Amino acid sequence: MSELERYRFRMQLEVRSYELDWQGIVHNANYLLYFEVGRIAYLRQVGVEVDGATVREKARIVVVRNEIDYRSPARFGELLDVYTRISLIRDSSFVFEGILQESRTSRRVAENRSIHVWLDPRTGEAARVPDVFRRDVRAYEGENVAVEMPTYFACF
Repeated sequence: MSELERYRFRMQLEVRSYELDWQGIVHNANYLLYFEVGRIAYLRQVGVEVDGATVREKARIVVVRNEIDYRSPARFGELLDVYTRISLIRDSSFVFEGILQESRTSRRVAENRSIHVWLDPRTGEAARVPDVFRRDVRAYEGENVAVEMPTYFACF
């Protein structure tokens, strides 16, 4: 299986003029936004409710690590394919992976790996990733996601 075949979710976005830096290429911070747009769209595709009330009252999820490998610059007007997947679910955390690719040429623009921790909305402490989330992601991803058994000693 090729790397992109592991990604069931893909969306597209067009680079806008205000996302460029003084060199005429996309400013490095905007790649974080592109990957976040992909993650939110992915969650909705999987069936996770993503709105203001849910985030405040039911599911507080925070990013604890974000890695980006920049491969080539994106430029104004380019159409980017944003590939997104969840590759791992642990006790209270899960891992998103993403790829940005220029749509017309398939030129790799960037890769992302981010770790997210599920928090109890009342206490702000790390909480077990809910079974319904695990089930929905597993149903969508199939064997492309690793779901680890919870341990009592796992920090996240």
